[in-house]
Amino acid sequence: MSPDTDDKVSRTFNIEGIDQRVLFGQNDVYLRVIESRFYCKIVARGDTVIVEGPPTDVEQIFRLLSDLVTRIKQGDYITHQYLNYAIGMVKENGYGPAEEISTESLLTNALRKSIKPKTVGQTRYVEAVSKNDIVFSIGPAGTGKTYLAVAMAVAELKAGKVTRIVFTRPAVEAGESLGFLPGDIRAKVDPYLRPVYDALYDMLQPEKTRKLLEHGVIEIAPLAFMRGRTLNEAFVVLDEAQNTTNAQMKMFLTRIGEKSKAIITGDITQIDLDDRHGSGLVKVQKILKRVDGIEFVYLTEKDVVRHHLVQNIIKAYEKYERSRRKE
Repeated sequence: MSPDTDDKVSRTFNIEGIDQRVLFGQNDVYLRVIESRFYCKIVARGDTVIVEGPPTDVEQIFRLLSDLVTRIKQGDYITHQYLNYAIGMVKENGYGPAEEISTESLLTNALRKSIKPKTVGQTRYVEAVSKNDIVFSIGPAGTGKTYLAVAMAVAELKAGKVTRIVFTRPAVEAGESLGFLPGDIRAKVDPYLRPVYDALYDMLQPEKTRKLLEHGVIEIAPLAFMRGRTLNEAFVVLDEAQNTTNAQMKMFLTRIGEKSKAIITGDITQIDLDDRHGSGLVKVQKILKRVDGIEFVYLTEKDVVRHHLVQNIIKAYEKYERSRRKE
């Protein structure tokens, strides 16, 4: 239970108008999760929730419940991912994320599911893209950098704000020399842009995606093929940008034409270049940090929307890397 230095208190939270199954999940699975993260006992009775435990924990649970109720009233379901995210934020900041996460849908995917930001960091990412023509999204795996970039690109195309979408990334694993690989251009680059295809198929029907690719409305190409081009009225996404050289980054950014937007995504902890310090994504943060119309958005392990263990994995690797740097 609670530390001996804390006295127990009991408070009642009113959830009138809220379905307990939505708030606490099937068979109260979310209630059990909350209890496991705090030194409290929680009992749900009708329209009330009784919380008993140390004053600090009881107060945090009240703020958590208030956040979950707000989330439900916004029209969203509570998920394991959101619950864990909200618990972490309440423990760290004293308030939940519901009021800071956008409820506006970017688009509806092929399965009629609404795609929208799931974390505060993702909300800032989406807002940055709406306000700026060039946005850098930097953060670890699982934070939705590429997926949201694809969603925003498709939304802009559907709205008629751009006439085409261009996805590119450096094929560093092949040394950017794709000529020796078998097959045509698409066959050569497809393995390197599989996450983009996965996201496209999730947002558009596969047949629709294939037609857009065939007609050049959606283009997927290695970064090496961007040289000499000017991309007008396009939504351009450079993925895995941590593996660009400084020269490649400059080349890409100077391809952006009139009425175009660009998103550059990358994880500077996963640089595959021989010279890690030569990463274009690392250097561009210093070069362009004060340029109007360009914004850098930094996502963290708190914005991970994959399995909850991914957050712990990222933290463990960061701790390991920090310890190595001290040696």
